[in-house]
Amino acid sequence: MGTVFDILIFVAIAAVAVTLGFGIRSLYQTGPEARSRSNKLMRLRVALQALAVVLLVVAMWWKSTHGA
Repeated sequence: MGTVFDILIFVAIAAVAVTLGFGIRSLYQTGPEARSRSNKLMRLRVALQALAVVLLVVAMWWKSTHGA
C-alpha cells in the first residue's frame, strides 16, 4: 500500500507545481480576465497543497499503524 501513497503524493506535488507555474504566468498577463484567472489558480494551488499535506499525514499514519 505504500506505493499507492507514494504515487498519490507525487501526483499531488506535481499538480501543485503545475498550478503554481500557471498562476505565476498569469500574474504577468494583463487584463481583468488574467487577474481573475490568477486569483483562481492561486486558490486552487492552496487547495492542492492542503490535499498533499493530508495525503502525507494519512500515509505516515498508515505506515505507523500497519508496520511498513
